[in-house]
Amino acid sequence: MENKIKAGIVGGTGYTGGELIRLLLNHPYAELAFALSRNASGKKIHAVHQDLLGETEMAFSSELQDADVIFLCLPHKESQPWLEQNKIPAGTKIIDLGNDFRLDGAFQGKNFVYGLPEFQKEKIKTANEVANPGCFASAIQYALLPLAEKKLLNQVFVTGITGSTGAGVKLQDTTHFSWRNNNVSAYKTLTHQHLGEIRQTLEHKNGNQVGIHFVPWRGDWPRGIFVSATLECHQSLDELYEAFEAFYKDQPFVWVSREAINMKQVVNTNKCAIQLEKQDNMLVVHSAVDNLLKGASGQAIQNMNVMFGFEEHAGLKLKPLAY
Repeated sequence: MENKIKAGIVGGTGYTGGELIRLLLNHPYAELAFALSRNASGKKIHAVHQDLLGETEMAFSSELQDADVIFLCLPHKESQPWLEQNKIPAGTKIIDLGNDFRLDGAFQGKNFVYGLPEFQKEKIKTANEVANPGCFASAIQYALLPLAEKKLLNQVFVTGITGSTGAGVKLQDTTHFSWRNNNVSAYKTLTHQHLGEIRQTLEHKNGNQVGIHFVPWRGDWPRGIFVSATLECHQSLDELYEAFEAFYKDQPFVWVSREAINMKQVVNTNKCAIQLEKQDNMLVVHSAVDNLLKGASGQAIQNMNVMFGFEEHAGLKLKPLAY
């Protein structure tokens, strides 16, 4: 493609920024115009993201430049202040990877569409602003959307475990190697910040209130999420599998398996893997995603592809870390 779109990144030194840089450098229809950083301006990108050694000699920028699309990879609750302080040219599309606009997308004449492509792809196609979903929110919604479509949700009990990159690049006590290694712990029990966006999507599909009772866990690996959602359900397993397969049949990144799934099937990809198990009237839906890709930067690129009319999988044919 001769005339590639220009993409810019605001907040390029974190995990999601680094993943976006990697994906954009290899995208067939987009080129990285700039990666802005307040703290690393003038420093070579590969000096911060060492996996990009030999991939680019670009340095981080301190100033906003022209682009067709801008990705905001700022800490949560910093996207709105940044937009208030910086003028974005008319016609420039925005994809926010923070949580500022997931519940209320109206802001200064802008209207951020919730960017879960398998939920509302048609709205994303015509959107100028997209609020990219959270990582746990993505995994849980993929596990439950087909059930919400069938109005089968009432009370759902979810456990999910994530790698250390889900906590961000800034060092914390609970991300330090000596604490995290050979260790598992629960955190934000029943209060996780993604619950609002999960309920918003599922209740839109389900037609009534959904109880989501979520216990997140910290795992002792860098990346990847595995979620198990348990609920009472009277449909047969075959009926449920048929509903899931029909719901996702035209979606290039969600795969429904009748065999046991594992997290390594999806790590380093934009895929979501789903498996169902049933005992008597209790159903368990397992889902797995890479928290930095399908749960963040990969999904952001998928949204960009939809917004600009590219093939949905463009730049996202990635090999999983199978071993």
